[in-house]
Amino acid sequence: MIREKTVQELKKMRDEKANFFLLDVREQSEFDEYNIGGHLIPSKDLPNRMSELDPNQEIIVHCKGGGRSSRAVDFLQQNGFKNVFNLKGGVTAWKNEIDI
Repeated sequence: MIREKTVQELKKMRDEKANFFLLDVREQSEFDEYNIGGHLIPSKDLPNRMSELDPNQEIIVHCKGGGRSSRAVDFLQQNGFKNVFNLKGGVTAWKNEIDI
């Protein structure tokens, strides 16, 4: 099961300075165009770069709209990551609901 967080939940976590890791699985060009912060590991690179992630830390994964990030969450869960969430609606939701 893919667990999700909303952009409102992410904003609240940021405002409260919660301890979590924000993972952006978009491509470099998308990140350069607009980003909400976080650590960039394009989804195609994730299998070879999992060592950059702490399986014990809460991880929120995002992309443009939620598709790639939900597949990344599924992949991470299959590889032992327990506390991982998809950002519902991705960067598009952030733009439309938070960064307006």
